[in-house]
Amino acid sequence: MDENTAAERPPQPDWSSVTAEDLAAYRLAENHWRASGAARSVLGQPDPGATIEWHRVKLPGRDVPVRVYRPSGAPQGPLPLVLHVHGGGFVGTAVQCDWANSHLATHLPALVVSVEHRLLDRGISLSEAAADGWDVLQHVVGHAERWGADPARVAVLGESFGGLISALSAIRARESGLRLAAQVLVNPAVDVTGTLYEHASIAEYGHGLGPTVPQLRVLRRLAVPPGTDARTLSPLYADELGGLARALVVVPTQDSVADHGRRYAERLDAAGTTARLTEYPGAVHGFLTLPGIQPQAEPARAEILEFLGAALTG
Repeated sequence: MDENTAAERPPQPDWSSVTAEDLAAYRLAENHWRASGAARSVLGQPDPGATIEWHRVKLPGRDVPVRVYRPSGAPQGPLPLVLHVHGGGFVGTAVQCDWANSHLATHLPALVVSVEHRLLDRGISLSEAAADGWDVLQHVVGHAERWGADPARVAVLGESFGGLISALSAIRARESGLRLAAQVLVNPAVDVTGTLYEHASIAEYGHGLGPTVPQLRVLRRLAVPPGTDARTLSPLYADELGGLARALVVVPTQDSVADHGRRYAERLDAAGTTARLTEYPGAVHGFLTLPGIQPQAEPARAEILEFLGAALTG
């Protein structure tokens, strides 16, 4: 993936009639644009104080690419670990999150590992994508010394579909005894059941800039194959949400899945898990990755830095 090659952003397909071939072509072209220098005016420039490298995590049966952010001239001793999962579902790349992740690495400071999870497609469902997030988290924590990370100071951070994967990872961490200090969920889509379309924010914003109802129908069809219990993949409907890592839920108000985040924060709080819900008026879905056109991205990034700083170093 050549991050410096100029590229033209492709038009979106007709989501109501998109074919598997259309989706594959769009994903390739869109991710090429997101990883190009041409996208930096929208996605933002990386923090110059961070070193950014691609690595591969060897897992049973597969290798998972990860984008690793470290503070240049890191202090002696292990760093807190932030395991990040980018959004997109069927399109997306860790590169689109360089602006926020490099800043966190530099200013926490921390080791930020962003998972280039498998994207939804025929034969690749939410279960496989979620496994990439969870398995990389376990691997890095289990080999913390090799990575220069402190296994006692670990947080998860995810956006949109990545927020769903991060929320699932936080639940699995509690069940497995892996202690997390915090979870940050930005415009998370945490419901892939049939009620996905019934939230009020869907009616208000589901036919705007996105995610649109037709896009969400494509995402759900790929994420939850026939015969799959969608509730087990929907944190909003988890049986028990107590005892989880403290949460920051960041919600842009002009977002079709805004109510996912709102309802999830309410459920966390009701279960006894400390949860802070912050809404950013006027912000659209994915705004944290769009600092070039969304002024709310800067204060949101500052809030995330403050929240993680208190959880990981306080």
